[in-house]
Formats: sequence, C-alpha cells, structure tokens
Amino acid sequence: MFKTVFFIFTMICGLFGCVTQSESEQWMTLFNGKDLDDWVVKINHHETGNNYGNTFRVEDGLLKVRYDQYDFVDEFGHIFYKTPFKNFHLRVDYRFSGQFEKGGPDHAILNSGVMFHSQSAASIHQHQDWPVSVEMQLLADLGDGKRMTGNMCSPGTNIVFEGEIYPEHCLSSTHPALGKDQWVRAELVVEGDSVTQLINGQIVLQYSHPTIDGNDRIVKGQSQEFQVDGQVLTSGYIALQSEGQPIEFKNVQIKELE
Repeated sequence: MFKTVFFIFTMICGLFGCVTQSESEQWMTLFNGKDLDDWVVKINHHETGNNYGNTFRVEDGLLKVRYDQYDFVDEFGHIFYKTPFKNFHLRVDYRFSGQFEKGGPDHAILNSGVMFHSQSAASIHQHQDWPVSVEMQLLADLGDGKRMTGNMCSPGTNIVFEGEIYPEHCLSSTHPALGKDQWVRAELVVEGDSVTQLINGQIVLQYSHPTIDGNDRIVKGQSQEFQVDGQVLTSGYIALQSEGQPIEFKNVQIKELE
C-alpha cells in the first residue's frame, strides 16, 4: 500500500512539480511586511540612511514608495538589503499605483526597478543619482501597448547580449508591460556571469558578463573605485527603486544558489 501511494505521489510530482519542505526552506524572506530594519535607504541629495520624506514605508504589510511629504524633482532613491549576494534566485511582486509626481522626468512615469550587483548604499555619494549596478527595469503600460517590462538597464555598467557588449543603456525584454494597479511577479536568476529575467514565470530576457563601464555617462559623481572599466561584477547588493512613481512591493524573497 505504501509503495503504491509513494509511486502515485512521485508520478504527480513529476508531472506537476511539488515543493518539498526542504526546498521551501531554501527561500529567505528579505522584507518581513512589518518594518524596514534589514534595509538601508539612499536618496539622491541626502545622506545614506536618511529616508527623506518617508519615501519608503511599510503599510498594510506592503513596502510602499510614496512622495506625499515633498515635491519630487530628482530625488531618485533606492532601498538596499543589508547584505550582498552572489549567485541567487530573487522573486518580488510589484504593483504600480497612484499618480506620477509632476516634477519628475517623463521617462519615469510608471517606471521602477530592481537593482542587483550594486555598490553598497554607504559607498554612494550624497549627490550621486544612481548606484553603479545592473537593473531589472519594471514598467507599466501607458495605454498604447508599446512598452515592455522586465527590461535591462545598465547604470555605470555593461552587459553582453548575443555575444557582444550591448551598446545602449536599456535592453528591451519580450514581455508587454501590464496595466497599472495589477500585481506582477518579477524574478532574477543570477548564476555565475549569466542572468535570466522572468515576468510571471515566463523567461523574458537573458544576458551575461556584467562589468563596470568606466566611460558611462548615466551615473554622475561615483568614486573612482566604481569607474574601473571592465571590472567584472560577480556579486553586490540588491535594491528596490524609487523614481517618482508610487509603487508597492511584497513577497520579496531570495534563494541562494551554489
């Protein structure tokens, strides 16, 4: 009887996939839904650790980005998890909401991102707008169906796509951006120098070999340590972005890979 039940269970898992206790325990929750104790904020023009205007806050179990306590101009911000990661599988659910702050640039409308292989919050200069990092760009549809989400952007970095260094700042994915107020799952799988990005379980972009771009003109004011052209990035910090558009995050979890 036991062998029969075990055989049926094995067949079902083979067909549909089963999450075992040990597998589920491999996932570590980065955002606990209660506070930001394990996170460090860096907002442009402000010192590291200054959560200016309560930009990043926890409400209703969600990590929210809001601008109701100041007039946004270029206070681009990021909230960094406290420790770096090397090889990992990251997943996070996001939802755009509210109205874009009128003082911000048009490209930031319904725009946010997840930064990885990033420099630390403490190493970012006070008036440095972006961390040197690789970004999984998150976008919502503007109503014309032209946008994609799960793109790659490269502030201060380069990546290799289809065998060549990609020459532009952002590389489009294959997944159309979804509507505002809709929950979307974004995933990053980083193994060695290979990166795979997924939206709602679908692979949307693959690239490799992140390095520092010493000739980058996107990031302003970074120290020389983060201007060493061609330096290979194999690890770094993970950060969630604030770019002028209210957004919420939840289910921020990571599984470290061998």
